[in-house]
Amino acid sequence: MLIDLSVKDFVYETASSSPAPGGGAVSALAAAQGAALLEMVANLTINSKKYEDYHIEMKEIAKKCKVYEDEFLKSVDEDANSFNLVMEAFKMPKESEEDKIKRSEKIQEGYKKAAIVPFEVGKKALELFDIAQVLVKKGNTNAITDVAVGVLNTKLAISGAFYNVEINLLSIKDKEFVEDLKIKMDEILDDIETKADEILREVENKIA
Repeated sequence: MLIDLSVKDFVYETASSSPAPGGGAVSALAAAQGAALLEMVANLTINSKKYEDYHIEMKEIAKKCKVYEDEFLKSVDEDANSFNLVMEAFKMPKESEEDKIKRSEKIQEGYKKAAIVPFEVGKKALELFDIAQVLVKKGNTNAITDVAVGVLNTKLAISGAFYNVEINLLSIKDKEFVEDLKIKMDEILDDIETKADEILREVENKIA
């Protein structure tokens, strides 16, 4: 499993000629890192008596972030595996007409799976902005820039994941499926620009 590799080995595997892990897996990892940074800020807030009024809320945030981390890490391998399904489908026999039909169906199933996995990463990562908005207001100010980096990682994760959705959509013949995902992605991308700018502006005001 990719997530069991060391950081160095994961980077080297990404750099290799193997097509996976690619942009989708790296985007899922960025989402996990974003969640981890937000959890760290919550934990640093819990550990400070100065923020005692927020300890209960921060404990809940830390728990939520841990769940997100595990989900995004799982998606790292899911993304790589979904791409492998497409490659396996292309290797299916195509001697008879029946073979060709089955092969085509499996290829389309593979591409849909390869599109859905990064879409779900992006959709889920959007929820981290709500957590970041709380942390930037109530979190330990000594870690305020970690909130910013968490937001930047999350923004990257969503944009990167959706690029991987887009390239898979090019090979999908189901027009309704394609259009539905495109509309949903556009809505999410508009949302992240507003939310990220708002949070980053507040961080910058606090460190100015």
